[in-house]
Amino acid sequence: MSFSKTITLQSDALRVNIFIDEHGSTFLQKVLPLPGFSRPAVSKYFANSFAPLVEARLAGEGTAKHKSSKSLIATYVGARMLYQSHQIEQQENSSTLHITLADPVSKVTVIAHLTIYKGIPVLRATSTIRNESNAEIVVTQLSSLVLGGLTTGSEKWWADYVLSVPNNSWFREAQWIDHDLPSLGIDDYGVYGRPEEHAASLAHYSVSNRGTFSTEGHLPMGLLKRNDNAETWLWQVENNGSWRWEVGDWKDSVYLAAGGPVETDHDWRQTLSPGQEFTTVPVSLCHVLDNYEKAFAAMTSYRRQMRRKHQDHERLPIIFNDYMNCLMGDPTDQKIMALVDPVVQAGAEYFVIDAGWYADDSGWWDDVGLWEPSKKRFPMGFKELLSQLKSKGLIPGVWIEPEVIGIRSVVANQLPHDAFFQRNGQRIVEKGRFQLDYRHPAVRERLHSIIHRLVTEYGVGYFKFDYNIEVTQGTDIDCSSPGSGQLDHNRAYLIWVNELHDRFPGLLIENCSSGAQRMDYAMLAVHALQSSSDQQDPDRYAAIVAALPTAVTPEQSATWAYPQPEWDDETNAMTVVNSLLGRIHLSGRLDILKPHQFELVKQGMDVYRTIRADLATAQAFWPLGLPNWHDEWIALGMAAQTSEKHDSGVYYVAVWRRGGSDSVELPIPALLDCSVSRQVLYPPNFPSELSWEQTRGVLHIHTPSKISARLLKLTINQT
Repeated sequence: MSFSKTITLQSDALRVNIFIDEHGSTFLQKVLPLPGFSRPAVSKYFANSFAPLVEARLAGEGTAKHKSSKSLIATYVGARMLYQSHQIEQQENSSTLHITLADPVSKVTVIAHLTIYKGIPVLRATSTIRNESNAEIVVTQLSSLVLGGLTTGSEKWWADYVLSVPNNSWFREAQWIDHDLPSLGIDDYGVYGRPEEHAASLAHYSVSNRGTFSTEGHLPMGLLKRNDNAETWLWQVENNGSWRWEVGDWKDSVYLAAGGPVETDHDWRQTLSPGQEFTTVPVSLCHVLDNYEKAFAAMTSYRRQMRRKHQDHERLPIIFNDYMNCLMGDPTDQKIMALVDPVVQAGAEYFVIDAGWYADDSGWWDDVGLWEPSKKRFPMGFKELLSQLKSKGLIPGVWIEPEVIGIRSVVANQLPHDAFFQRNGQRIVEKGRFQLDYRHPAVRERLHSIIHRLVTEYGVGYFKFDYNIEVTQGTDIDCSSPGSGQLDHNRAYLIWVNELHDRFPGLLIENCSSGAQRMDYAMLAVHALQSSSDQQDPDRYAAIVAALPTAVTPEQSATWAYPQPEWDDETNAMTVVNSLLGRIHLSGRLDILKPHQFELVKQGMDVYRTIRADLATAQAFWPLGLPNWHDEWIALGMAAQTSEKHDSGVYYVAVWRRGGSDSVELPIPALLDCSVSRQVLYPPNFPSELSWEQTRGVLHIHTPSKISARLLKLTINQT
């Protein structure tokens, strides 16, 4: 090319500019929310902080210059890629730009796919690499998204921005931690402006996952925000397996690179014969010239747009599950029938029989896989039991682990040897289970037949798909590498779940993995519901509940409410409040509660039915900021929306006290200078005091009990 040019992809909410220089090198120049403005570059050393549109590594190639091979940028292929062509594809609510680049040395072509959406400031990116040479190649890294200049306009970017990282693990999910950049090694090192013309230091900070628990350790997300709340970047990687994102310094600013598995972290390599291609997992990036709440609101809107549509997202039925702090994996027809009438009286619409229904005793862990009901547990017959549930107006559901076979199960010897994850000819064993490989048709056909039988013969209308092992080794059967085998399995599993929905459109499927160890939007794009945690203490659960809207939409966020007869009334009210701003997973010993305790639970279910239509489109806000694990006061708000996706003037606020002072101030900037009516929705008759300070937009709340929770409704008074 003899001259530079810019390609623009634009919606009413976002403008994306691609810059192509006079040599044909191509860069993601700008991701700008609209209406908005670009900050001018202020670096003394660089006119811009652009990074190559795509970064890729082939076997034998490391880093061209500047960074090290530990990072995802500064690759040989990325630097050699030259613009070839582009096209824009228009859909009803989105537009996709396909940009084709070519490497004249390796003869590979890469197509960057960039999608934007009507009304949402989010960019979704994937990349496809194709082998145009006459010889086999091995790809060891391919980025989904690379963007430099995130801190453009800031001279002291290392001090002006904070990186937030979401820790996530069993019993302690979705806990965001703020880090100043220098504490992570991202700083002004003094390398710029030297005669050697360094474009960056060697430093970067990465977050990654390896294995089948996609969110054990961290959610596949990150957030970069200005200290003055004038700008926020928020991203998520959409893969149900291995992934990585990183930030670092590049040309006197901060870059982001993100994607799925790579060789260095995940033992991933993809061999491509001539003409073959590979496409990365999606990465979605939100940019707002505002605070983090606006970024999470935009990401919530995007998640609602990109997922598979299901009637459950609008109905939000109340689900009873017999596991948590209830039967705990030991169901019988007698125990279940004792629960049925209280469950119906409480207002539940589904009854899910959790673990244990397929086993005669408690030693089933390493014997699962047959998925046939126990006759010993259910002498009346499992089919008759489910029929009894249906006669009471309940839709029956069951728990199942469709991806594992216990090492003692007869099924372990019935399926082909290569239907399981393996390394070097040996089946991988993890906690007494074998990992099924959904690439194998025998696996998919067997599980299709099991689901078909349970739906058509037993009338099951709900499945809780659980998964309780983490395989980090991948599989080396019929693939380029263990990492690529795992990725292909991950994708095959999602296809299988989609096929279930196609066959049974009304079927409701919950995604569970030791609570929320796969709380990612590859899974949540195809599963209607997400189990939020296995946390058994309602006061600890509050810190998870309040943070969940950062990771999952409220209408997909299944939270336990598990009242107990030995708990005091405030604790039982707290466990109910925990579930009221998401999806109720009612459990606990409803059958042996005292009458006033049961009435307390029923009041909560009644309240939920009056507000759940608002939750289906609500946007979250956090009057006290995102929760910390040991905070004494926690608050989560939901702003109800109009059909035009504006605040309706109705705001629900859940407030938890876990010690400390008996009162707190809740700033709600959206209600500043508004006349507001206040109501305690739940529990309606417990002691609490509310007052509204209109000129400051602050709600004052007092509760005398050190362990307490309230659900409030605030309504703007129309003048």
